[in-house]
Amino acid sequence: MPITLSDLATYCDARTRRTAYKDAPGAFNGLQLANDGRVSKIGAAVDAGTETFKRAAAAGIDFLIVHHGMYWDMPKPITGTVYERVATLMKANCALYSCHLPLDGHPEIGNNALLAVQLGLNPTRPFLIRDGEPIGWIAAHAGTRAALRAKLEALYPRVVAIEYGAESPIDIAFCSGSGNSAIPELRPVGVDTLVTGELREEWFTYAQENRLNLYLCGHYATEVHGVRALAAELSAKFNLPWEWVPSDNPL
Repeated sequence: MPITLSDLATYCDARTRRTAYKDAPGAFNGLQLANDGRVSKIGAAVDAGTETFKRAAAAGIDFLIVHHGMYWDMPKPITGTVYERVATLMKANCALYSCHLPLDGHPEIGNNALLAVQLGLNPTRPFLIRDGEPIGWIAAHAGTRAALRAKLEALYPRVVAIEYGAESPIDIAFCSGSGNSAIPELRPVGVDTLVTGELREEWFTYAQENRLNLYLCGHYATEVHGVRALAAELSAKFNLPWEWVPSDNPL
């Protein structure tokens, strides 16, 4: 029996608990662009963009999952670069499914849970609660910050380490992408160590004064995990091939 677009979108909605999360103002999670209703190959990427869409089209992908979708301040006129994006997808008959905060906070296939798991840790404490739902996670840690830094440097091409907290942190918080909202919430929950993607400049002094360990591993690099996990799960459930679509984003 052919796999339909509705089959995949419905599964993604339920698996990510899409409707439970209130995302950034203007963000739109879920199916952002349909195709003709049939799916033969799944793709995963972090960012919606014309070059990514061209790569997906060349790979024969007709259902693309992204973390950062096309729409953040809807509606927009379909002109200029917006037209290029939409036209690239439509010419390739490629549907687009976007999942932002639900795929950060998911306890099994979310970016933050998987950041912990790849370090051999078990994310058990919700962190960064927004409207009753977690965005980040906290995991117990046994070891030194030097060992933690070495593991991160083996996993990510660029790691910025700001180390003013405990030499052997007992808990680590995870917030993929931008960690700016996470910093003020560390000490109130008894944590002094954060693994994140990127931060604003002023948090360096804050880390000094509040004795924090901060590890910046790249916004893009810390948000590849969720879309890959969801695509792999869809592939196994619906017996469809899937492919990762990189964008060479160094940020």
